[in-house]
Amino acid sequence: MEEKYYVLKEKAVPEVLLNVVKAKQLLSQGKASSVQEAADAAGISRSSFYKYKEDIFPFHDDSRGRCITFIVGLDDEPGLLSDILSVIASFKANILTIHQSIPVNRVASLTLSVEVEPQTGDITQMMQQIEQKQGIHSINIIARE
Repeated sequence: MEEKYYVLKEKAVPEVLLNVVKAKQLLSQGKASSVQEAADAAGISRSSFYKYKEDIFPFHDDSRGRCITFIVGLDDEPGLLSDILSVIASFKANILTIHQSIPVNRVASLTLSVEVEPQTGDITQMMQQIEQKQGIHSINIIARE
């Protein structure tokens, strides 16, 4: 059976899976010395940890050396594209492609492909900073290679 992968926002992920991530982080940071200790601290059973540990991980953990393409809905405002590019530069992601559509009703569609390198910051935080800019309607990942 072919496996399928999905990218979800945190609010759509069941709490047990988020707690598995928390337990994995406790173990990797040395804040828990056993799976049982990490599971207890995260509020899950040891069996839940083992059941899901290979199926959930923070998005940025597995994105290094990859190309991520996302689409941004933005107002046709002077300087907004520059602001977005500045955020990407501040996270040290390498911009591979940029395409902005002609605005319709003063809203444009921007497609960006960025390469996530070892020095790149947290992609989730980068996307959140872009999304919080005034004039941004939406931001969605459409591909990850």
